[in-house]
Amino acid sequence: MEWKGEAMTDLDRDDVVSILDYFRDLEDSRSTVNRKHLLGDLIVISICGVLSGADGPKAIGIWAKSNSTWLQGHLELPNGVPSHDTIGRLLATLKASAFQSCFQKWIASLRDEAENHDTQELVAIDGKALRRSHDRKHDLGPLFLVSAWSVQRGISLGQLATEEKSNEITAIPELIESIDVTGAIVTIDAAGCQKNIAAKIIDGGGDYVLALKGNQGNLHQGVVDWIVEQTENEFANVETRYHKETLKGHGRLDILEYYHFKIPDSLPGLSQWKGLRTIGMAIRTSRQGEKKTVDVRYFISSLRLGVRRFAKAIRGHWGIENTLHWCLDVTFREDDSRVRNRLAADNLAWLKRFAISLLKQQKDKESIAMRRRMAGWNADYLAQVLGIQGG
Repeated sequence: MEWKGEAMTDLDRDDVVSILDYFRDLEDSRSTVNRKHLLGDLIVISICGVLSGADGPKAIGIWAKSNSTWLQGHLELPNGVPSHDTIGRLLATLKASAFQSCFQKWIASLRDEAENHDTQELVAIDGKALRRSHDRKHDLGPLFLVSAWSVQRGISLGQLATEEKSNEITAIPELIESIDVTGAIVTIDAAGCQKNIAAKIIDGGGDYVLALKGNQGNLHQGVVDWIVEQTENEFANVETRYHKETLKGHGRLDILEYYHFKIPDSLPGLSQWKGLRTIGMAIRTSRQGEKKTVDVRYFISSLRLGVRRFAKAIRGHWGIENTLHWCLDVTFREDDSRVRNRLAADNLAWLKRFAISLLKQQKDKESIAMRRRMAGWNADYLAQVLGIQGG
């Protein structure tokens, strides 16, 4: 099927309806006064606009007007193409959790179609601030978003907005409840190393690898002291798993060393951590020119002893900065967003994460930035990204 600026054929309508099916249960929170545009039309326009390079309501509105003939051939649009103000009002009223829930049904279909079903899913949970979203008029700092990212599949599984980074601890359990972690390994940085979060993951049918720092004072110090003691004894009295990797790129050499141990019975507070089985250490030695840096990190985990799987989980969590956060900042210019309305900022941020998820499913060799440009340049490519089959 080719998406042309002509009257909608039955096949065209069926394809668009298949997208809208994911949003059938979404409550229309707009005022009923002077409501001229269909909710489904506005959602499809918002998705297409963000995929095609739009970074906010105004840009989405301009994109829609620039592609009005094409849109009128594929959507109902009883009162024409909506303005950017209409798009902005929609994003500022939709309940973020309900909006994301609809997209998660779409995401589930992507996961069902994805390859490597036998590969254990790795879910990285991490937070990111929208740096320019502060609202001094209302004494609000930057909006902080906690995201769940499927590392292998390149799919955003969910997000939760908080007003401050300090609220990340309370946001993570709620986010875990909203996604399916059955059979997955969930990785979280030190801020999320909490007993209730570990229990939530285990209760959800998953495993965890949690970074450990001083926020868990006695446990952290106990792990460090125990591993240092075993190192001084050259691991003579404990069962140890060791793995080493060497990475080269951009003029830098990284040597990654991983140590994995069964949990020692002497650790303080051991019984309070549900599912805790192993501890580990990761050492990154980086050389760039004459400069050398060494970074040592410690972890607790519900995984059975097996250093390669442990290493893969840690390396995957480090990768979230490159595969999601860097892409959001550079390709989608998220840090430049000046959207003040918190609901609108949350919904727009989710649209960007969902757009990355769709763009990452493409099999060509182009970058995410180039795929986004191609979606804006070529309606057939945009249709392909949306999962609409040719006919």
